[in-house]
Amino acid sequence: MGAVANLEVAMRVLAGLVAVGVVTSAMQAQEVGVNPYVGLMQKAAAHAKAHGAKVAPVLSPVDATVLPGGSEATKVPVAALQAMGVKVVPWTTNDVSKMRELMELRVDGIISDRPDLLRQVVDEELKAATSAAEIAYFKRLDRTAHRGGRGLRPENTLPSFESGLDQLATTLETDTGVTTDGVSLIWHDQFLNPQSCRRADGKPYTLENRAYTKDMSLAEAQSTYICDKLHFHTVPADDVQKNDLSLSPVAVAFAAREKMPSPYAPTYAAQLFRFVKFYEAYYRSGTGKGQPQAKERAENAGRARFNLETKILPPMTGPRDPRMPAEMYENHTVGPQAFVKALCGAIETEKMEARAEVQSFDFRTLVLVEEQFPQIPTYYLTQSAKVLGTEFTPEALRQK
Repeated sequence: MGAVANLEVAMRVLAGLVAVGVVTSAMQAQEVGVNPYVGLMQKAAAHAKAHGAKVAPVLSPVDATVLPGGSEATKVPVAALQAMGVKVVPWTTNDVSKMRELMELRVDGIISDRPDLLRQVVDEELKAATSAAEIAYFKRLDRTAHRGGRGLRPENTLPSFESGLDQLATTLETDTGVTTDGVSLIWHDQFLNPQSCRRADGKPYTLENRAYTKDMSLAEAQSTYICDKLHFHTVPADDVQKNDLSLSPVAVAFAAREKMPSPYAPTYAAQLFRFVKFYEAYYRSGTGKGQPQAKERAENAGRARFNLETKILPPMTGPRDPRMPAEMYENHTVGPQAFVKALCGAIETEKMEARAEVQSFDFRTLVLVEEQFPQIPTYYLTQSAKVLGTEFTPEALRQK
């Protein structure tokens, strides 16, 4: 469906909502004619389709721009986007009441550091559902474990991904950089953060001597660092994050098979794909097959998806927000094409095109994915509608 047709569909749907009093005519004008998220995804969908994509790009906005409150002109219009064929999957929601609010808006998925809480809420909503439509919605809702579920285990590590799968997350979200040998290394920051990582040899590791992904090989990363520090809490008094390896038997077994120095050594995209296959086999026919949840864990792991972010920022030469760390405006990494080659190459090599998508705040990488790997869906990450009209957004996608 072309951009014009999509817009016509969105207008018809919103007109119907106006007729039944769900939205006002003022909201209709804002959402379809002015709203920057609609404009962005119209252009993104048209570009993706023009290059052979079969699935429309997804909008992944910060949850505050979806939840009630604030200006309607800069809110994410969930119904209008869905009418265009664009899914909406907000990030990162750890508060149970906000999870319920997002579900009331019928978002397509929720990204959370606490996949255990998200699972609990969905189970409760399913029990309370009174119609076939409600049941179908809660069953298809995408439950995404952010960085593997960093509220439960140290982020972006094999134990965190294991924990996310244990909670039956339907998608594992993670972040990637690119090493000197062109490997898609998994980590959130452009450097291995000393808050989470330590040196295996016991030498001091601080922000002052931090190691950037672009300056190390995969072998150096895995042999030098162990990323098992406990520091993340979803609320100040929260102490549920654990690094006890007895809680991560699949990660321990897999690390031994792959000859990793530690299950908490940095991992990489291709290894993550192998790990999820190993997890499925572990509970389907391996050591864990006799456990009570073995069947549902194996079945969920067999279809779990991967939401993989490229950790690179668009260049910005204009005014900067003084409240933001300078690091947020600087790239200490490789360029967009190298990211796409490393990450999409790993997806293709491991034959995960049907289960993986690439997400980014840097839309340059998404445009390249759509042009070079149209079989891999894209997720447009957003935090503020304001930047969609600035140089942060490529000219072809920029909102006027």
